[in-house]
Amino acid sequence: MSSSAIDSEFEHLISREIGEQKSAAPVPAAPVPARRGRPRNEAVETSILEGMLRLLGRGSSLAGLSIDAIAAEAGVGKATIYRRWPDKDALLLHLLVQLESKTEPLCERDSIRDTLIAVLERIRLNAVHRRSDTDLAMIGAEIRAIPGLYCRYHEAVIAPRRAALRELIADAQRRGELRADLDPDLLGELFVGPMLSRSLLHPDASVEDPDLAATMVDAVLGGLAANPVHSFAEGT
Repeated sequence: MSSSAIDSEFEHLISREIGEQKSAAPVPAAPVPARRGRPRNEAVETSILEGMLRLLGRGSSLAGLSIDAIAAEAGVGKATIYRRWPDKDALLLHLLVQLESKTEPLCERDSIRDTLIAVLERIRLNAVHRRSDTDLAMIGAEIRAIPGLYCRYHEAVIAPRRAALRELIADAQRRGELRADLDPDLLGELFVGPMLSRSLLHPDASVEDPDLAATMVDAVLGGLAANPVHSFAEGT
């Protein structure tokens, strides 16, 4: 056999050996993507909440709502609900928080007067909406009859708002806009109390006047401002 033939045969053997080694080598497995939790389906949650509102609108009470009825109305299985909320109270709380989240959050304005007017105006508008919406009116009346749910609602909604108002008033006290010798919580109650009374305790009292919030704030500021003046509305 010629030298070139030997070289050719040698190259063939080497190529075959390399090919066999490559084919025998284990193919690395494709990386397994990290498993994530079940994605939230906003459409499903919306369907469940809207189903609850329909049931309430047809005369069901908060206490009388059942997971079976909610699931049937929303067109989902009970397991779908329980994957998102551990029990009915948690689902009811979510509904209440979602309804409240549509309102404007507390935020500081150019002056404590403007801030307080915005706070009272939000309460007034909520009252107007509740009186025109039977679902909201019924929910607001019934929630207090379920102590456990109302306690959780207070912690999730009312307490944070109360704390935010307290801080806004405390800031105004530090700036010298309000009397510093009174507790911020008490000051907050003196401002929002009249609007809450008219909105919740006296449903026959009118809350339609768009100037009602400014009228109340100016009346109270006359005695609580650090340096009372004749007209806060004039900015003097």
